[in-house]
Amino acid sequence: MSKLLSVINKDKQVRRQTSRSLGDLGEKLAADYLINEGFRIIAANFTVPTGRNSKGVQVTGEIDLIAMENDTLCFIEVKTRRSAEFTGPLSAVDLRKQRQITRTARIYRRVFKLKDIAFRFDVVTLIIAGSNDPEIELIRGYWGQSKFSKKSWNPDM
Repeated sequence: MSKLLSVINKDKQVRRQTSRSLGDLGEKLAADYLINEGFRIIAANFTVPTGRNSKGVQVTGEIDLIAMENDTLCFIEVKTRRSAEFTGPLSAVDLRKQRQITRTARIYRRVFKLKDIAFRFDVVTLIIAGSNDPEIELIRGYWGQSKFSKKSWNPDM
């Protein structure tokens, strides 16, 4: 039984390493693509503590790429897949992921005193299938910060 668990755990580690290397490749290709599109890359893999969860454990947020396109600060999530057969890479940018990136971007803007600069949230999707050239798509303004703004309460309503 322990040999079986060992094989299963080793398989999980290999898949995790393969996924990580695929993600790293995707981020590199996305950065190159964005530079060719006229973006200026400012940071890659910006990571910062964003608070604590309901159990008191510290939560960390990460933004794959931060770039400037003209005068707009862009917080960019990169999603890479080997195939879109089961589901496309965009499906992984769910509400939870958007909220995490929005919080992290808010901290980035506060730390670097970028209160009055225009910004948006973009997604770059890549499908790297075999030896074919990767399919790359940039979705500008995929979501907005207002989606996660706290609504003010008016007791007179």
